[in-house]
Amino acid sequence: MLETVRSRARPYFEDAPPAHDWHHVQRVETLAETLVDRHPQSASIDGRVVSLAVLLHDIGRQREDRGEIDDHATWGAREAGRILEEIGAGAETTERVQHCVRAHRYSNAIEPETLEAKLVSDADNLDALGALGIARVFAYGGEVGSPIYDPEAPIADDETPDGRTQYNHLHKKILDLPERMYTTVGSRIADERAAFVREYVAQFDAELGGER
Repeated sequence: MLETVRSRARPYFEDAPPAHDWHHVQRVETLAETLVDRHPQSASIDGRVVSLAVLLHDIGRQREDRGEIDDHATWGAREAGRILEEIGAGAETTERVQHCVRAHRYSNAIEPETLEAKLVSDADNLDALGALGIARVFAYGGEVGSPIYDPEAPIADDETPDGRTQYNHLHKKILDLPERMYTTVGSRIADERAAFVREYVAQFDAELGGER
């Protein structure tokens, strides 16, 4: 079933820009495997649900970015249900995967209610941290045309939820991610990756001031 879903999910990422492409899905899949393996309750985790949800979690992302839908997580959960039904997945598995997809998004108000959903959310958020996370911020910023940095848009005056610049986005969203982790194992990795982001920001600030 997993490989069937993988083949069904991949076409949704055709021509996807780098911040949310199929490589992102593959990285989240690897991170999810790490989180499951290191979790103290790994024996009770339904790894199949986690894997299926990871493969399907962003199938609606391109539609949202094109303005065709409002919420890729909500749409993706419905589409995931259709895919899983077509390949003969059981109702319970389908519902659990749909919840993971629906609850993975940073900016919606749906809290993950299962351990599997928490692991999917943590794995997805971890790919937004560290060196890869920084690369994704600037890749996405270039995609949407936001400036790297604007001295006339200081963080203190930036009331937008995601930040008016890519620099502000690092402060307003990315460095907030460790506080949004649901598992202890996810928090440990998030803290390590966030420390690297803070080092990068310190270097960025020093270069802005001509100090380095």
